[in-house]
Amino acid sequence: MDILKPKAVIGTNAWGSSAYEKLIRGNSVDNKTLIASMNTAKEKDLLIFDLAQDYGFGKAQKMIGEFGTQDIYISSKFTPFRKYHAGQVRKSLERDLLEFRRSYVDIYWLHLPMDIEQNLTEMIQLCHEGKIKHIGISNFSLEECKKAKSILDKAGIPLYGIQNHYSLINREWEKKGIVDWCRDNNISFWAWAVLEEGMLTDPRLKSSKSIMKLMFQRKREKLHSLYVLMHHIGKRYHITIPQVAMAFCASKGIVPVCGCRKPYQVEQLYEATNIQLSAKEIALLEQEANQCNVKILGSDMFRFMVR
Repeated sequence: MDILKPKAVIGTNAWGSSAYEKLIRGNSVDNKTLIASMNTAKEKDLLIFDLAQDYGFGKAQKMIGEFGTQDIYISSKFTPFRKYHAGQVRKSLERDLLEFRRSYVDIYWLHLPMDIEQNLTEMIQLCHEGKIKHIGISNFSLEECKKAKSILDKAGIPLYGIQNHYSLINREWEKKGIVDWCRDNNISFWAWAVLEEGMLTDPRLKSSKSIMKLMFQRKREKLHSLYVLMHHIGKRYHITIPQVAMAFCASKGIVPVCGCRKPYQVEQLYEATNIQLSAKEIALLEQEANQCNVKILGSDMFRFMVR
């Protein structure tokens, strides 16, 4: 697999804490199932696992370190929750490396656009030391992306990618020009919340209740016509409604980051990202999503909450 051009990425936000899993996802899985999911991902050449210190209430990174990371790529993040102080990125990365039980991370993201120059300067130094192989940024606006790229360019280090909120029903960063900018500059664009915490799954299927599904029930009702269209398109390719949401991203050159706790979810992600929807199908999906007009709390809300 070419790490610079992944088809999809395995998300781990719900790995680790059974309490967190049940609250957010409605159910939990055991370590045996997670290991089986990792093995399936390796078989399918989906080798990038996206992590952060707070995922799974702080357990996800420790777990993957215990499972073994020698034959996968690790994507992790530094989240600047407070004003910059010297050495904070190094200290955070050292903790990450201890949890991963390895000497480097393949991709390290500045998770928020706070003190951009100071934090990236530390990341650049860690990159020179071989502790970071690639540098990315997450939840950045277009102007902040350009600033970050300029800082990295001066250091002779390419900007690996942008990781922002994106889905069929939340295309704000595309409208604001980031996706085209990434394409023009050969920068990977990763999309988190591709399934909108379960909103872009099949409403006809029974599933465990979770706080997210309860919160979004009214919005799901407004998406009925979109579900019908997604089901219709999915039948052409023998895929499900959530796979249509994944294929939508992949067909546009956007890398979907999808939480996969079970082997069948990895298989579905693999199948979906090997399907190319037609330009007409993409246009129909976007038109219907626009007409549904379901508002989502996008990256701006995330940025506001942690400032």
